[in-house]
Amino acid sequence: MNNNTPILELKNLSKSFKQGGQKLDVLRKVNLTIKKGEVVALIGPSGAGKSTMLQITGLLDQPSEGEIYLDGQECSKSGDTFRTMLRRDYLGFVYQYHNLLPDFDATENVMLPMLIAGVNNDLARERAEKLLVRMELSKRMKHRPAELSGGEQQRVAIARALANSPKLLLADEPTGNLDPKTSEAVFAELISIVKETKLSALIATHNMELAKQMDRVIMLQNGSLVEAFSDNNKSFY
Repeated sequence: MNNNTPILELKNLSKSFKQGGQKLDVLRKVNLTIKKGEVVALIGPSGAGKSTMLQITGLLDQPSEGEIYLDGQECSKSGDTFRTMLRRDYLGFVYQYHNLLPDFDATENVMLPMLIAGVNNDLARERAEKLLVRMELSKRMKHRPAELSGGEQQRVAIARALANSPKLLLADEPTGNLDPKTSEAVFAELISIVKETKLSALIATHNMELAKQMDRVIMLQNGSLVEAFSDNNKSFY
């Protein structure tokens, strides 16, 4: 695809669930375009549908209606094999809880996605170590998750998400489980490496001060995208 093709397009995306015999509309005709290299914050009250939107965008769930395009490829109706390939080649995920494997050290946790993708063990280890150095964890590479602080664990999780050089990073409250000081430090590292590598990102956060560090802010309210904030005018529109 050419460089002008958006990395992500959501078109009329809707998601409904049955609850107590009634239909619950979690997402209502969501439309979103993210350009290559753009970092977008997703804000909204608890229960607004942010996690659902990220799960669907990450091809981990399917919409009730609408279309998803990754780098111009329509993939919302694709089969499991193709969706798995797209997740491997295009997407990186960071969650509020690090989900690191407890029996593996930091380096091994970061290596794992690369090994699954078929990368040579030595190359995977070299890249993992470079990412951990970049995340200021050069002295913690051989430590298992239980031996790391919360902020260190989340840094490892971010390095793991970047291991296969994704084109789009999806993060769901990536610092929501950390104290304010640690949250700011980890978030600064995340934004720095995302912009350094010209990665695109959609990051859900409840922290407006963190959100304002990104290129654009979109808001989910009652399942709809209702407002956005842009660096261009410093105001909602």
